[in-house]
Amino acid sequence: MLNLKTFIIKKYINLTIKQITTDYPYDLLLLADETIEGINKYLFDSEVYVAELPDTEQPIGVFCLYQIDADTIEIMNIAIAENRQGKGIGSSLIDNIIKIVGEAGYKQIIVGTADCGIKQIRFYEKNGFVQYNIKKNYFTDIYDTPIYENGVQLKDMVMLKRKIMKTG
Repeated sequence: MLNLKTFIIKKYINLTIKQITTDYPYDLLLLADETIEGINKYLFDSEVYVAELPDTEQPIGVFCLYQIDADTIEIMNIAIAENRQGKGIGSSLIDNIIKIVGEAGYKQIIVGTADCGIKQIRFYEKNGFVQYNIKKNYFTDIYDTPIYENGVQLKDMVMLKRKIMKTG
């Protein structure tokens, strides 16, 4: 059943999406990743985009796209300013990512998130992603110190994917 409220919100969000190569918004990137060091491991090999509202030059969203192979792009980071979350902007970014990736000829998008990140998993599933793998002990293996989200230590990473349907 179509959620009319979500449809209306998505329809009227007017965002400017632009690719950047400098002046990365670490304040936003850190909302979706734990450390600057972790971000820098993929940032400079990714295409980085920011989202701005009309008449502003302050990014309210960011996403990083990393090429896995000729068919697959991974969303390495996607974040919305905390005061703008829950307003359909994240779903609008996903729509823009699908357009960018589809126009470039990729066939699927993948993304990973913590297994305890129920809100994030639901967000991706609501936007057409399906779970396909779990990377056991991902967070405990790559980070020297434990990382907690909502009081729960991050251990495993849930991987989700979405196929890109060709149009036309």
